[in-house]
Amino acid sequence: MFEFISNLGRWAQLTANLILFGSCFFLAITWQKKAVLEIPSSWLSRLEKGFTWLAALVVIGLVVVLASTTGEATGNVSNALDPAAWQQFIWQTKVGFIALIRVILATILFIVIAGLLRKNRARWHYGVCALFASLPLIAGTFVSHSSADEMSLVSIAPFALHILLAGIWFGGLPVFMLIILNSNREFDKVTRVLNATFLEKFSDMALPVMVLLIVTGLIVTDRMIEDDYHTLVSSPYGWLLNLKLMILMFILAIAYKVRNTWLPLFSQVDINDQIRRGIAHLRKWIRLELILALALMFVATTLANTLPAKHAIIEHWPFPFRFAFDSASEESLDEALFWSGFLLFSIALCLAWMGMHLRWNWKNKFFLPSALAAAAMAIALPPITIEAYPETYMKPQIPLDTLSISHGSQLFAEHCADCHGPQGKGNGRLAQTLSTSPADLLTEPHTVRHTVGNFYHWIAHGVPGTSMPGFAEILTDEDIWDVVNYLHALSRGFDARLLGTMIIPEVPAIAAPVFYYSASDGSSGDLKDFRYKKNTILVFFSWPQSQQRLIQLKHAHERVTQDHNAAILAIPMQQLDQQELLEISDLVPFPVVTEESAEITDTYLLYRRVRAVPDLNGAGLMPVHMEFMIDRFGYLRARWNAQFEGFGWQNINALTQQLALLNQEDEIMPPPDDHAH
Repeated sequence: MFEFISNLGRWAQLTANLILFGSCFFLAITWQKKAVLEIPSSWLSRLEKGFTWLAALVVIGLVVVLASTTGEATGNVSNALDPAAWQQFIWQTKVGFIALIRVILATILFIVIAGLLRKNRARWHYGVCALFASLPLIAGTFVSHSSADEMSLVSIAPFALHILLAGIWFGGLPVFMLIILNSNREFDKVTRVLNATFLEKFSDMALPVMVLLIVTGLIVTDRMIEDDYHTLVSSPYGWLLNLKLMILMFILAIAYKVRNTWLPLFSQVDINDQIRRGIAHLRKWIRLELILALALMFVATTLANTLPAKHAIIEHWPFPFRFAFDSASEESLDEALFWSGFLLFSIALCLAWMGMHLRWNWKNKFFLPSALAAAAMAIALPPITIEAYPETYMKPQIPLDTLSISHGSQLFAEHCADCHGPQGKGNGRLAQTLSTSPADLLTEPHTVRHTVGNFYHWIAHGVPGTSMPGFAEILTDEDIWDVVNYLHALSRGFDARLLGTMIIPEVPAIAAPVFYYSASDGSSGDLKDFRYKKNTILVFFSWPQSQQRLIQLKHAHERVTQDHNAAILAIPMQQLDQQELLEISDLVPFPVVTEESAEITDTYLLYRRVRAVPDLNGAGLMPVHMEFMIDRFGYLRARWNAQFEGFGWQNINALTQQLALLNQEDEIMPPPDDHAH
């Protein structure tokens, strides 16, 4: 009940606010001082009588929103009726403060409406009303989903524009409807022609507004979905969005019919029975359009308070298949089929448009485009259709960090290496004895082509038709996710062979595995602590083989850290005894990682390969010393494997030159996500 009242308050205030804004905007654009519009029975007089009530409804609705938001935010519904809780919520939260601002703006709107409507109106009066009506709408965008991730003009402006465009269209509908319904009372030709002029102006204005409304809606929706398009058919946000689009399609169909068939009849000077029937149809369908628009506003209000699709957790994918546009085979046949189907579907849309404009009979107008569209989908969809499972779009419960990856590597060695090989190459000791060859998880892009949920399913339940068994009875959910994280790092580690001692400017591509650490100097932290602050050099060393390199870094420490905005972390590649740790700590001025060093080393060894030495056989080579350069945003940008990449960063100038290049870069990509995808 509480949630229903909350949504009802949001819907009522939004609807009233949009009508006020849209109606006043329309009148500011089209207003003419005519005596026939000033009589009490005119559509304008009837419209203005509702302005004060609508303004009052905006104030009341926003007070309800403030109360219900207080109850929701505090977790206590009774606080919705407690003014003291309101006050605390207002002054302690951004959402509460903006809610107060909206109530104040709505109150000012009420005063402006009540004051201006007492005067003899001019065009600018309606412009002022439209301006003040827009302010609560714009203020509301600062507590929308669009502002949740980033409070910036780029994030908020598209949604604010979308709301205002919705007001221009939706708010003009009551004007349109009142003119149509009032046509029964206004039989003189002058009044009918004048009203027809208003209707035509609204229709002309509505077309570009609707186009811009759809464009801004696509921009906002794309930000709410990002790359998770599967959520359109598997999340509450997606279903509500589909319902909103379906209602919008009906509204557009009615608007098209009104604009091209019935509205021209209304402007006829002489009325006959055919025109009267057309006007009767117009009245019926414009009522339906307004009802659908009200329903659309309710769905939009509910959508605005639903968890965005990009944050939705899809525990169970409902379909046995999914569409993946990057899954089409590299063979020309599949690509030809997909693009042929796409072209045929475009032709079907063109035929549908021609049928409406050339007034084909309904059979040709419907069946021909439908048949072509069905054939197009039958051709285009199979190449991009792949098998899916209930877990396909599950999100990992375990973050992609070195603890998880290291544990996953141990589980892989215990349960998977006999078939897939110690490095996942598909060349394990039992590989030749199996009925099907094990997948090459190292050099083939399996983790790119398949979701982490698919890997979870295969590890838990096996792969039908192959020798791959399921491990659900042996491994816990956490264990399975650790193996998935390891496979993800294994594949990305192979991609890291393309790294070298020199960065590729402006091209961050490989996420650096994150970790928590404790160091010998008493410091501790997270690798992510350096994001947006410093570049990081990870020095993986062996003792005493790396002693000279550590001494070199000691002498260059001030230059690297202060002059080039970098931090250095030293990570031992083998277990150190207490004496060795003390000796190294006395030698170097930068932290030497003690806790979690084994897990960090296990993980970063996956990123050791160089282009000249693929290192695919056996358990792999163990470098004596390697260093990684991580930029300020969390991406691996360069690597020096001392065993295979020669002199490399022994020349400190070569190291600092790369750091200088990184310091010149702005943020190119957001920092990597905490979980595998």
